[in-house]
Amino acid sequence: MADTSRVLKAVVPAAGLGTRFLPATKATPKEMLPVVDKPAIQYVVEEAVDAGLSDVLMITGRSKRSIEDHFDRAYELEEALRAKGDDERLNAVHESSDLAVMHYVRQGEPRGLGHAVHCARQHVGNEPFAVLLGDDMIDARDKLLHRMIEVRDRHGGSVIALMEVEPDQVSSYGCAAIEATDEDDVVRVSDLVEKPSAEEAPSNWIIIGRYICDPAVFDVLEKTPPGRGGEIQLTDALRTLADTPAGQGGGVYGVKFRGRRYDTGNKLEYLRTVVQFASERPDLAPEFMPWLRQFVREHDASNGVGGPGQP
Repeated sequence: MADTSRVLKAVVPAAGLGTRFLPATKATPKEMLPVVDKPAIQYVVEEAVDAGLSDVLMITGRSKRSIEDHFDRAYELEEALRAKGDDERLNAVHESSDLAVMHYVRQGEPRGLGHAVHCARQHVGNEPFAVLLGDDMIDARDKLLHRMIEVRDRHGGSVIALMEVEPDQVSSYGCAAIEATDEDDVVRVSDLVEKPSAEEAPSNWIIIGRYICDPAVFDVLEKTPPGRGGEIQLTDALRTLADTPAGQGGGVYGVKFRGRRYDTGNKLEYLRTVVQFASERPDLAPEFMPWLRQFVREHDASNGVGGPGQP
């Protein structure tokens, strides 16, 4: 019988150093890099709140103070905007501070995602909880987290989000061995492998940055030795839970996600995300899209692309 404890809390690991974006992230957390006019981390918190998880624990580290400031009140700024009668921007500032009940704990040292999740133990207690990685943004129109909570409510255990990729991409991710269930988008996970080669991968379904964890994961993480790079991997703990009886918090299920995901963890994908979001903004698209088309035409022409006999 499935554990009927409700998922009410979200954990957002945000202690990474952001080295891929240096020097921009020397003094600014990568999670605070804007996607158009809103930091990436706010989209993630909004997703949690939309799924009914208004209690959010942020796992931070040194030089992450601006994340806390962003979700806090900014009284001087609010007064300045109020004095100018700028209600639109005042509402935007209030939006981030009124979004959720925010909590913070420092990871101390970067020892991997599993260690970051374990830092949430005191706050979460003996309840199931969601983990949302700040590098992964799920389109607000695709209710992935809602679906994962439904699966947890039905089956208990832990639930991970899976996305199908080309075989040559599996080595960059955790990969799942899966078994079909009576629901097309739900699978039972029998094994998990961290960054396998294409030949050793059990499937083309990779883990993306959304998890629903049973509280049993904390005891497993305490006993999980460091893996690749000396880090404690959440994947290794979930692999153990996949072989643990349901009555002991075991069982891992996967939700096959076929929607829109944006990866802001590297420069190229970050730029693509910004362009995609700007292209769908009704206040920006009417001017931005014609400019973008003209820019591409002129860029191609200056580089000899698209001429006679060329694609």
